[in-house]
Amino acid sequence: MAMNYNAKDEVDGGPPCAPGGTAKTRRPDNTAFKQQRLPAWQPILTAGTVLPIFFIIGLIFIPIGIGIFVTSNNIREIEGNVFMYYGLSNFYQNHRRYVKSRDDSQLNGDSSALLNPSKECEPYRRNEDKPIAPCGAIANSMFNDTLELFLIGNDSYPVPITLKKKGIAWWTDKNVKFRNPPGGDNLEERFKGTTKPVNWLNPVYVLDSDPDNNGFINEDFIVWMRTAALPTFRKLYRLIERKSDLHPTLPAGRYSLNITYNYPVHYFDGRKRMILSTISWMGGKNPFLGIAYIAVGSISFLLGVVLLVINHKYRNSSNTADITI
Repeated sequence: MAMNYNAKDEVDGGPPCAPGGTAKTRRPDNTAFKQQRLPAWQPILTAGTVLPIFFIIGLIFIPIGIGIFVTSNNIREIEGNVFMYYGLSNFYQNHRRYVKSRDDSQLNGDSSALLNPSKECEPYRRNEDKPIAPCGAIANSMFNDTLELFLIGNDSYPVPITLKKKGIAWWTDKNVKFRNPPGGDNLEERFKGTTKPVNWLNPVYVLDSDPDNNGFINEDFIVWMRTAALPTFRKLYRLIERKSDLHPTLPAGRYSLNITYNYPVHYFDGRKRMILSTISWMGGKNPFLGIAYIAVGSISFLLGVVLLVINHKYRNSSNTADITI
């Protein structure tokens, strides 16, 4: 006897009574896990449990936000132990393809990755048939303006302010994540067979005359490679150390800032700026975190009040309806 078999039977698991075998089924096993009968805790949301949460969040977040905001505003941006930052606006370092455009193995000094960079670096992987070191869009767009600060004396003669260029990068980045390729004392020889990024003026092995601040371990380069989360950001450029407790780091007076312009920003409609700032226990001056805490706490507290009024109104209406009936 012939049996009719079609595609629907295959989707349903086959004919219900296949000759010489057992019936197939797509039904999950009768276990507590597959039948979703595991013990579970399902909170019952009521006004008595939800409203206190809103008020507690508000009462905690608002004081914290006020404290952070006041601390940030008390940071003086011209005195103390001074940090010099450069800032960029409208530069999206958080773009997905931009963030991935690097080779961490190459930056860690791996010899094979140095000559054969990751494909994530495209289109900044090779140039003139040579591997680019360092490769990728992040390195290619490194900030390279030069900033010099001068104090104008009484005789109108500019006195240069000493700007320390070491100690601006994270210790873990400087000593763990970034390494120069192995080899002898000649750094240029260790980068032999590679070429500089397209937008760079000089190759990576001449970023600094100091051998402890050259190549992949150059701190300006390391700071740039730590991408920012927002399109408007600042990055540490130099440190102005305080020489004496009896004298301010930057005494009151007239100052002159000399900028060697190498980094164009009109291509992405951006802006550049320089910031002088001290730091506190929460870092540099940045009111965003305090404002965020105040905003979340205020919204939570306001929602708690609104929901409390709504609950009170409808609860009274329900009680009146019950009495009328």
